[in-house]
Amino acid sequence: MVNQSTYDLAFETVGNATLIVHDGEPLLATDPWLSGDAYFGSWMLSHAIPAEQLASIARCDYIWISHGHPDHLHMPSLETLRGKTVLLADHVGGRIARALTDDGYRVSVLPDRQWVPLSSRVRVMAIADPYQDSILLVDLDGVLVIDMNDCNDRGWGPTVRREARRSRKPILLALAGYGDADMINYFDPEGNRIPPKAARRIPPGIGIAHKMRLLGAQSYIPFATMHRYQRDDSVWANQYTTPLDVFRDGFDLDDREVLPAFVRFDCTNHTVEPLDPTANPIVTKPSTDFGDDWNEILSPDDLVQINDYFDQVVSLHEILDTVIVRVGGIDHEFSLGAGTGRSVRFETPRRSLVNSAKWEVFDDLLIGNFTKTTLLGDWPTRSLRPDFTARLAKYSDNGLARTSADIERYLAEYRRRSRRDFVEYEIRRQYDGVLRRLARGARSRMAEGTPAHRAGQRLYARTRR
Repeated sequence: MVNQSTYDLAFETVGNATLIVHDGEPLLATDPWLSGDAYFGSWMLSHAIPAEQLASIARCDYIWISHGHPDHLHMPSLETLRGKTVLLADHVGGRIARALTDDGYRVSVLPDRQWVPLSSRVRVMAIADPYQDSILLVDLDGVLVIDMNDCNDRGWGPTVRREARRSRKPILLALAGYGDADMINYFDPEGNRIPPKAARRIPPGIGIAHKMRLLGAQSYIPFATMHRYQRDDSVWANQYTTPLDVFRDGFDLDDREVLPAFVRFDCTNHTVEPLDPTANPIVTKPSTDFGDDWNEILSPDDLVQINDYFDQVVSLHEILDTVIVRVGGIDHEFSLGAGTGRSVRFETPRRSLVNSAKWEVFDDLLIGNFTKTTLLGDWPTRSLRPDFTARLAKYSDNGLARTSADIERYLAEYRRRSRRDFVEYEIRRQYDGVLRRLARGARSRMAEGTPAHRAGQRLYARTRR
C-alpha cells in the first residue's frame, strides 16, 4: 500500500512539469503527464513519478492545465483524474475549456491576473499568454511559486515582477536547457540536417540567471524539460536533451540558487528535500508502434482534408507561396499564393500528418522531431518562428484566429487586459532591438558561454533594467 503522506504547507516537483501543492492535504497538481508517451509517441518521461507522488496527485482537488501541448495536457493522464476541478487560464478562443467541458470535465476558467483562493493559505493567479500558453502564480502563505512552464514574456512580465517583490520567497519553475524541447528537425534543400542551436550546448545557467533577474526570483527549479525521445525516427534528438546535472553551468548569481529538478520544499521553514525518482530506461520503438508507416501514401480524402486545413488559415496566405508535404516519397503541393518566394516542405508519415490536421495540432507534429522540415526561399529567421508557428499553431489552431483581422482583434484583447504591462513590454522589446543591433558585431567575435560573453550578458541585463 502506498504511503498516504501529508505535509503541512509544501510543494513538490515531479515528472515533466508537475507541481504538487500541499496544505495539510494534497490540494493542486499542475500539467499531469503521469506515464505513457506524447507527441505521437515521440516523447517519453525521463523519470518515473514515484508512487507516493502519484497517490498525492490522485488526492488533489484541483488540476491546472497550462496549455494544449501533450506533455502538459496529457489526455490519458487527465482521464485518470476525472472528478477533479480543472483550472484554466482565460485563453482567447477558449478552445481547451470548451473541449474539456464538452467531454464532461468540471472546468473553472480563472479570471486573468486576479488572485483566487484554493484554501485558507493557498491562492493562485492565472495569466493567459498570447501564444496560448499561461503562467500560474501560487502563493503558499508568502512563498510565491512562479510556474512559467514553456512561456516567454509577451506582456505579462511586469505583473509577475510586482508579485515577486511582494513575496518573501519567489521561486521560479521554467523551461531551460540546451533547447531540444521545440521543433529542431530542419534540413537544407540538399537533404542535409541542419545542426540545431541545442548542438552548441550553451550552459543553461546563463539563460536561467537572465530569467531570474527579469522576474525577480530568488530560487530556480528546472522544469518542463524532463523528457527523452523513443521513436526510431526521433531518437537522434536524444543527443540534445539536457542532463539534470548541468543546469547550474554558467549560473553566476551568488545571491540566488538553482535547486535540483525533483524536490519537496517546506514552505514553513524553507527546507529542501531532494526526491529521487527512478530514471526511465532509454528505449527505441518503431514508428509503426504508433501507426506511422513511412511508406504509406496519402489518399484522395487525406489530400482534401490537408488542403482544407491549410486553406482555412487565411493569414498564412500572406507569407507563404506553397506548403509541400512529402509522404511515402511523394510530394503534394498546396498553393497559398503569397508571392513572397517562400515555401516550406514537411516530410512526414501519413497517419500523424492526417491526425495533426484533423485535430488541428500541427505544432505537435513538429515538436515530436520526426517530421523533416525544409525551408525553401528567403526565410528571414531561418526557422518557422515567428510567423508560421504563430499564425498556424498559436493563433489559428488554438486561438481560432484565422485572418489578419482576427489576429489583430485577438491580440488587442490580450493588450486590453493589462495595458500598462503591454506598454512596458513593448518599450522594453523595442529597446532590446536597439541593444541587440549594437551588440551584434561584438557577438560575432565572442563565443557564447565564454567569460567575456557572460560579462556582456550581465551588462546587457543591467542596461535593460
